[in-house]
Amino acid sequence: MIFEPDFMKIQTNIKTNRLILRAPNESDWNMVSYLRTDLIVNQYVNRPTAETKEKALAFVSRMKNEITTGKICYWIVAGYDNPKMKGSICLWNFSEDLKQAELGYDLSPEYQGQGIMNESVIAVLDFGRDILKLDKILAYTHRNNEPSKNLLLRNNFKLLPEMVDAGNKDNIVFEIRFDRS
Repeated sequence: MIFEPDFMKIQTNIKTNRLILRAPNESDWNMVSYLRTDLIVNQYVNRPTAETKEKALAFVSRMKNEITTGKICYWIVAGYDNPKMKGSICLWNFSEDLKQAELGYDLSPEYQGQGIMNESVIAVLDFGRDILKLDKILAYTHRNNEPSKNLLLRNNFKLLPEMVDAGNKDNIVFEIRFDRS
């Protein structure tokens, strides 16, 4: 399912106290390549790599296209002081009725432990709740990825012990529900 054609009017930059969540561009290719191939970043993630400039640029192009067609909300995490990509965050895998989405994120180890992803998650949860009017957001993370589990718990996600990720038996699933009353 995709959003209506005017979806692009919704997905804009998101500004927080320290960060700008912005659309990807071709100049991000080097960090995209790093984040999708680095062994530390990907130790708990099973996803396609982008070990060449061509693959990284193809990924950026695909994200831009999927944003335009309303299949994904994908942002580059950057600072006000430096537009260089630090990581990314997205809402994707929307339910047919557009009331549920999945949260995904990655961050360069250089920037971990500084509250950057927490600040990004808060902003994207607000966007999902207030702009997209989602009822809930799911997040899948590896059972051994303690920083990711802590990030989700800190942001009021609840573990769904009965839910299984068919694509990765080592993942556990969290959700956050938004009260619409």
